[in-house]
Amino acid sequence: MFWPGRRIPWSSGIRDSGAMRTGVEVHVSPEDRARLDRLVADRNTPQKHVWRAWIVLLSADGIGTMEIARRTGQSKPTVWRWQARYAAAGVDGLLRDKTRPPGRKPLSAAVIQQVVTKTTTEKPPAATHWTGRAMAKAVGIAVSSVQQIWRAHGLKPHLLRTFKLSNDPAFAEKLVDIVGLYVNPPDKALVLAVDEKSQIQALDRTQPGLPLKKGRAGTMTHDYKRNGTTTLFAALNVLDGTVIGHCTPRHRHQEFIRFLTMIDERTPPDLDLHLVADNYATHKHPEVKKWLAKHPRFHLHFTPTSSSWLNLVERFFAEITRKRIRRGVFKSVTDLEVAIYSYLAEHNDRPKPFVWTAKAADILEKVRRGKQALESQH
Repeated sequence: MFWPGRRIPWSSGIRDSGAMRTGVEVHVSPEDRARLDRLVADRNTPQKHVWRAWIVLLSADGIGTMEIARRTGQSKPTVWRWQARYAAAGVDGLLRDKTRPPGRKPLSAAVIQQVVTKTTTEKPPAATHWTGRAMAKAVGIAVSSVQQIWRAHGLKPHLLRTFKLSNDPAFAEKLVDIVGLYVNPPDKALVLAVDEKSQIQALDRTQPGLPLKKGRAGTMTHDYKRNGTTTLFAALNVLDGTVIGHCTPRHRHQEFIRFLTMIDERTPPDLDLHLVADNYATHKHPEVKKWLAKHPRFHLHFTPTSSSWLNLVERFFAEITRKRIRRGVFKSVTDLEVAIYSYLAEHNDRPKPFVWTAKAADILEKVRRGKQALESQH
């Protein structure tokens, strides 16, 4: 049997010249024999190169085809192929594989462009977007070919991103104001991003889930039992990342005033407070305005309409939802609120601020391009 990296004993005495093809003689020069010996002896040589070298060496020593095939573990046609390759291209020919023509004819540029055009400008019958099978049927090519074209052109028709451009006439002014608070806050002041996460549901599952284990994800029933809701008022300190939070059953102006009072009590009294908030009616209620008039260190900065992404506290809401609420099992509102307060305490023990890096000018330019793209569709 063939042992890679070892010299096959030449004293086996087996000669089967009758098994070789008539007229086939392999002559190996001393230089080539030395090179082939080095290939066989080197344990880092790829195995396919080793047995090709052995075929040539054995052939040069007059060993018959059947015996070469037995020793190297290859077929007779393979032995003949590499004998011919060495005769035509020498040792270098043994070290490279010939390129093979593709099994199928490449797609034409016209077919590729047809797939791209249909994907970007048309919709399939009775559907909202293209699938690989639908496009393959429409164009008459394989599903794998459609997927290859989509990958090459960066097309992902199965994905959809949502967006909303603000129509606030004072968008630019409000944007510059709030971004300025984030990147260059005023002296002797705190910047707080304030909002409420309303209607947080205390959901209990109808059956216990199974725990995570090797080879299987954790499980949770798709249905649930509602046990009430709560609202989380939160104020994110932009400077250090700490959060003042409070849960209430409702989110009216009365609850908002109580939360403002809590902020007043938990912040240094000698600092001005700049609060970034959205345009929710609760924040602009007459009673809220009266309270603010009596507390002149509070300054509210309202985000443009349809621009909740501009309020940094939304990043905190996204994290608490992902890490603590979405997979939680709560048998009561109390259980839910205990979980929220526990998360707040742990977060404030090791706070990490969300650093705003986008420049106001860059945002305005993107919004301009977005509006221009929308207008070009009409």
